[in-house]
Amino acid sequence: MSLTQDTKKRYRSIGHSLNPVVMVSENGLTENVLEAIETALFDHELIKVKISVGDREDKKAIIAEILKQTGCTLVQSIGKMILILKENPKAKPKLSNLKRPL
Repeated sequence: MSLTQDTKKRYRSIGHSLNPVVMVSENGLTENVLEAIETALFDHELIKVKISVGDREDKKAIIAEILKQTGCTLVQSIGKMILILKENPKAKPKLSNLKRPL
């Protein structure tokens, strides 16, 4: 899914106040971590993930695998944090970071 610059800007402003809901550590991208990301994306649509791994190449590989496995879109990547999006038309308004009032 391709995002326009205005849409990315809007999502980044929403994501600024979010805390990471999933953290990837030295153990890497396990099935449990992927399930947690899928669940969080289903409920919240826009989430932050903290990736605490050794070097940049490992981080890039983990980000690529997350995007491939979940079908989500990378909105932003800064340092150890990534902001990812997967829109869900059936998301509950009280849980969704996109439908909740700011």
